[in-house]
Amino acid sequence: MALLEDVFKGNVGTGVAVAGAVLLAPTVVPMVGRILRPIAKTAIKTGMVVYRETIAGVGDVTGDIVAEARAELEREGRETGAGDGEAATRRRGSPGKTEQPA
Repeated sequence: MALLEDVFKGNVGTGVAVAGAVLLAPTVVPMVGRILRPIAKTAIKTGMVVYRETIAGVGDVTGDIVAEARAELEREGRETGAGDGEAATRRRGSPGKTEQPA
């Protein structure tokens, strides 16, 4: 009850406004709800579309980067002769020859 006493003690106008709001709430809230509901739904749907488009764009970019990285790894593997004994031998020199320090 202290809350009501504080409201009415400070200013009569504030007390009347609070009392009016309490009395009118059952009438005003559904009306405001009917007006704001379509606006809220539209805002939520817009957010969902923007989120979906943003995530799809990020997924495409990420997929492209991963594909490029995979292709570079495969290309580097072929260039370095990973798994190819002959190419690796050519790069290091023939197996029978050892380099002498100069």
